Amino acid sequence: MHTLYSLALRFCCPFRQLRRSSPPPQPLIPPSVPASGASTPWCVCGMEKEREDEETEGRERPEPLTDVERGIIQDTWARVYESCEDVGVTILIRFFVNFPSAKQYFSQFQDMEDPEEMEKSSQLRKHARRIMNAINTVVENLHDPEKVSSVLGLVGKAHALKYKVEPMYFKILSGVILEILEEDFGECFTPEVQTSWTKLMAALYWYITGAYTEVGWLKLSSSAV
Repeated sequence: MHTLYSLALRFCCPFRQLRRSSPPPQPLIPPSVPASGASTPWCVCGMEKEREDEETEGRERPEPLTDVERGIIQDTWARVYESCEDVGVTILIRFFVNFPSAKQYFSQFQDMEDPEEMEKSSQLRKHARRIMNAINTVVENLHDPEKVSSVLGLVGKAHALKYKVEPMYFKILSGVILEILEEDFGECFTPEVQTSWTKLMAALYWYITGAYTEVGWLKLSSSAV
């Protein structure tokens, strides 16, 4: 952990109060995800060996984090995690309001439209804590790639096999997380911090989608949100 970055982050201006206003009119959407259309189901099926090798070879490993970047992430996360539930709820509300098709996987609050109603949902808060705790485990173990791979592998396999969640939603959620961190922790979310977190989100997505590939998920056609 590097002292200069730690000191710079420690003396940042106080974070702005978490906002729960309506999300911006143009949500962050990955280039590969169209803005309209109906979701196309994915399925779990056996993969031939040639296709499996092809999928593995075609996945480009993200750029690794440097020691400095790991220190930046751990310092900023310590501040974010002080309000982990509120931050997590803000992230999920933005996610579900801007990408309502994601609610299909949550029977407890899939019919909720009002952000205020979502905010009061105990089930949504529970899931928000679960997400934040998973990120916390990853951040605490950035020095241990095997631990990170194990944790995210379990997340990926559970969402593929048990919950049948399309993996593109992890990419979308990563973008929403970056949006909220930048908006609500803006004074301390410097370009260096943003670069570090962007690399971390890319790594998380890579590990999780690797688990999807491992269990044999094949995309049938282009999906839309």
